[in-house]
Amino acid sequence: MLLPLDTALTFFGAATLLALAPGPDNLFVLAQSSLYGPRAGMSITLGLCTGLIGHTLAVICGVALLFQVSIMAFTLLKVAGAGYLLYLAYQTLRAPTLTSQRQQETVPLRRLYRRGILMNLGNPKVSLFFLSFLPQFSDPQRGPVAPQLLQLGLLFMLAALIIFSIIALLAGHLSRLLETRPTLQGGMKNLTALLFVGLALKLVGNRA
Repeated sequence: MLLPLDTALTFFGAATLLALAPGPDNLFVLAQSSLYGPRAGMSITLGLCTGLIGHTLAVICGVALLFQVSIMAFTLLKVAGAGYLLYLAYQTLRAPTLTSQRQQETVPLRRLYRRGILMNLGNPKVSLFFLSFLPQFSDPQRGPVAPQLLQLGLLFMLAALIIFSIIALLAGHLSRLLETRPTLQGGMKNLTALLFVGLALKLVGNRA
């Protein structure tokens, strides 16, 4: 059974506003698109949206509830996510300049896609957010809750895909400027690495 139109539109509007709010995912898209161009940003966007499928299924299956009641499970996932963010910071600092990359080899889009998936799945706050946000728009009186949650998850992915794609396409134009300004490019890489470190520290510092 499809969601009522008013419920779907209300949820989609809320999801769009949430996607626009500054957060780890859209900042990630912005930073990587600026460094590697719009195609890289789109690959990461698709990866992030794919990761949302996992969080949606986790809510449907009740796995997210485990992270809410189990301190150990929540802590382990936070540590794993923070570790991956630190790895991204290291990789960013080691990455060659845009000019040398284009002379040699660009960053594989498949790798960036996987990076987006891991970035999203490594954030337990997304599961907890979905657990608290999606059920508010479901109603057992309309039928089974699981199909409703699935539709809500898909709508949230659509909103994120639209917003993150716009961010990727706009930020990607900065890559042309960075190609001709090595100093600016180096500063951007350092800021990106600091962003990842900051997100990692914030993730570990957050409590369930």
